Amino acid sequence: MTQLDQFLQRAEALLARIESILPQSATSVEWDKGVAFRWRRRNGANSGGYLQPVGHISHIALSDLHNIGPQKEQIDQNTKQFVDGRPANNVLLTGARGTGKSSLIKACLNQYADRGLRLIEVDKDDLHDLPDIVDLVSARPERFIIFCDDLSFEEGESGYKALKVALDGSIAAQSDNVLIYATSNRRHLMPERMSDNSTYTHTDDGDLHPGETVEEKISLSERFGLWVTFYPFKQDDYLEIVAHWLRHFGCDAAQIESARGDALRWALQRSSRSGRVAWQFSRDYAGKLKA
Repeated sequence: MTQLDQFLQRAEALLARIESILPQSATSVEWDKGVAFRWRRRNGANSGGYLQPVGHISHIALSDLHNIGPQKEQIDQNTKQFVDGRPANNVLLTGARGTGKSSLIKACLNQYADRGLRLIEVDKDDLHDLPDIVDLVSARPERFIIFCDDLSFEEGESGYKALKVALDGSIAAQSDNVLIYATSNRRHLMPERMSDNSTYTHTDDGDLHPGETVEEKISLSERFGLWVTFYPFKQDDYLEIVAHWLRHFGCDAAQIESARGDALRWALQRSSRSGRVAWQFSRDYAGKLKA
């Protein structure tokens, strides 16, 4: 290998390293490829991200979600206001696992997609990119829900501060065509410990003053304008959901009735009577019938 070849080889290696550090140019979004998108990070610390269309989305409808009537009404009304261009709130959905929090957001997308609603799913680790995402969609005619699923934070995580700023803490006004919907099993999105209570103080007249630790932990959740709480299902609620999904999979009334005992045992094995467990049982039961 000549000296010139060695020089060119080293130059190419150097350029490759520089390109991995420099921010890449924005990739044009294929808006016509779908109604749901995922925010993806490129390789490299400063490479930014891009919106990737989701080819196959869940077809769940609002009518598929049972025994969460008040919650469904609140979310549907807020989303309808947003799609209509009226004032609406960022939403935090919290409570028991498997009760339909994420499914409700997906159902709202299916309900209003033909009226311009779009969904962008953002992973917790990418929340610091929220300003870039908002800038990317702010001039679009569609209405965008930024969806953060199963959200929770430990102390010191960078996404916590980024989400606080995006909700209500930036010098820039929030874009009119963007809302944030987040789901979590924790009401305040962070672990709560007995030691937090040690910073509480009270005055002689009985006024109670929360300490800085508690104030910090509730400061994020209170920036969501709408809180919607989901509760564990009772046995009859669970069996009603099982019956709905068995009908969905083509089972008749007699088959649904005979499945009750198996459905209860299935829930007992999983220590949960949730909508997710009902869906999983129904798939298993109906699939075996068709074998």
